[in-house]
Amino acid sequence: MHIPSNKVRDIERYCHSELDSLYGKDEVCMFLRMLFEAFLGWDHVKLLTSKEQTINQSDLLRFHQAVEDLKEYRPIQHIIGYTDFCGCRINVDSSVLIPRPETEEIVEKTVNRLHSNPPKRILDLCTGSGCIAIALAKQWPGAEVTAVDISEKALGKARENGLRNDVKINWQQMDVLSIHKPVFLNHFDLIVSNPPYIMELEKREMRRNVTDWEPSEALFVPDEDPLVFYSASAKIAKKNLAKEGIIVLEINENLGIETCMLLESEGFTAKIEKDFRGKERCVLGVWA
Repeated sequence: MHIPSNKVRDIERYCHSELDSLYGKDEVCMFLRMLFEAFLGWDHVKLLTSKEQTINQSDLLRFHQAVEDLKEYRPIQHIIGYTDFCGCRINVDSSVLIPRPETEEIVEKTVNRLHSNPPKRILDLCTGSGCIAIALAKQWPGAEVTAVDISEKALGKARENGLRNDVKINWQQMDVLSIHKPVFLNHFDLIVSNPPYIMELEKREMRRNVTDWEPSEALFVPDEDPLVFYSASAKIAKKNLAKEGIIVLEINENLGIETCMLLESEGFTAKIEKDFRGKERCVLGVWA
């Protein structure tokens, strides 16, 4: 089945007929807004007021391919090539985790918390696309920001995003799980991390647009050791946080108490914070 005409109205009808049963009408409407913005530069108002307008054949083919990709559960962010995060445009592909609104909220809360006392040195562990490090570097241009990841491909995408957003970040390839825990030259005022935290047993409950397309090494941890990255992060923070420095960790909502207790066992004062959905999403630790 093909899109019946080049009219915007027919493109929308076709997308809904092909995709509503997979995603729901509201999500397909969001897809359409994103596709028209990415492909044609249209905003929401332009889309609403241009139903009878026609587009060229080349763009029509792009919409058709996007529908086919979405039917294979390819993420919309991969189709358009980017997502927006804390006012920054972040390029994404299958080498990095797509930034989530929950992570964006954690960054915004961290910025608000430290508004009166901005950090001078920041470390981002398991940086992936670089979205957290970039957002913090944009917020505090005078801060020295270091971001690390084990994946060379992820760091390549992070560097690309750093250049795109005109920020200076020290990108380093590093395995935070190494038995030789990294010790940096300077102590950090803030350490942040959104590490892998989904247990393998939770995989069957996840949507295919995540499990089929995003890097498993950025998502999953062994069922028998689900806090492995938090344990490593706590040990790195003990060695590398300045006095009264802060560590902010995105967490598995089912392991908030356990993550908090782990930080406390390492000498931190820790607390759990909830996200906009009311789910336990973040643990904040302060190094005395």
